[in-house]
Amino acid sequence: MDATTPYALTAAAAEAPTAVAAPDLPDRPAVVELRLSAYKAHRGVVFPIGPLTVFTGPSGSGKSSALEAYAALSRLAGGAPLDEVFPDPSACVPERARPDAERRRGFRIGCTVDGPLGEVRLDLAVQAEPELRVVGERLTGGGQILLSTALRDPGRRTVQAAWHTAGAVPVTRAPLPDDLLGTALLPLRVAGKTPGQRLVLAAAEQALVALRSVFACDPRPERMRAPVPVGEGRLRGDCGNLAEVLRRTRSECAIRHGVLVEACRAGCSGPVADLTAELLDDGMVRAVLDRGERGATPIGRLGDGELRHLALALVLLTGPGVLEMDHVAEVLPARQAMTVLADGFDRCLDPRQARELLALAARMGERGHVRLVGAVRDGALAAYAGGLEGVSVVDLGA
Repeated sequence: MDATTPYALTAAAAEAPTAVAAPDLPDRPAVVELRLSAYKAHRGVVFPIGPLTVFTGPSGSGKSSALEAYAALSRLAGGAPLDEVFPDPSACVPERARPDAERRRGFRIGCTVDGPLGEVRLDLAVQAEPELRVVGERLTGGGQILLSTALRDPGRRTVQAAWHTAGAVPVTRAPLPDDLLGTALLPLRVAGKTPGQRLVLAAAEQALVALRSVFACDPRPERMRAPVPVGEGRLRGDCGNLAEVLRRTRSECAIRHGVLVEACRAGCSGPVADLTAELLDDGMVRAVLDRGERGATPIGRLGDGELRHLALALVLLTGPGVLEMDHVAEVLPARQAMTVLADGFDRCLDPRQARELLALAARMGERGHVRLVGAVRDGALAAYAGGLEGVSVVDLGA
């Protein structure tokens, strides 16, 4: 693959890694930078990602595609194959990207993860045409390339990988599948016997933990109104099973439920004394607002904005054990920072509801409970977000 193509990564040999001392209290790995070198409408851009990041800009400015790239990296880190993550890969190629002599076009995305090892960078080059495949990947930490892959033989469905060992053989080379993220395969391929191998594994773990701790959320009010069957109590990304999750969370944590009721009170019209979930005679579950002296209101009667406000507040106040996400079970929760991706964050919300949710997200972010990356259309809301402590506003219309 020629480095002049818009999606190629240059392979480079790396020197032997140096030892990295772990701090006494390890930081939670978190994505602090999203790079879209060549992806849809984006070329050569780097977006800072903080505890609360708000993308804003006019329609077509690339807010959704930035969040899509973030979500794609998350799914690849969880082991999903390329064709599941990119069902329409040609749509990811920048419009004016010209094919090379072999009619190949593609895209490049990447991120930086901060954590116990300092900054770890992951960059990925994907060929979209004429067939979908990884053509290059690079994992970098401590100023050194710890893993690099490159397409050597287009006739084979593999890439040639090289990673550090810093032992008798300084670099280990082996083929890896061209439809999976190589970094996600390292824990299965690297023994961890030498300092170099342990550094590679630590860098891979840092990147994977940060990327896998993601919940992509887009509440759909039309799916939240009807009663739902009792399930395992894990909230889906569309929040369609909100009622059965409320039935679980209400009994598991009274303090958090009280905060949720307060958030519901701020986002719903009329009095709100409590938020409950009723088990109906047919075995279905229905969520209900307790209006005090005014009786009860099934949430199916709420407006779209009220339902989205309630669902997003629930997401911000729960965690990986409640949300239907790729929970990193092998890593202690204290070492993970969950990130919520919310495209169209302010959709259907009035300004008051949106401000209340952003303020809640900022409070939860300060406590290290959750990080939020959202896209909003309302410029006034983005300006309000910019006034909150610890909030990063990315204006794509500037």
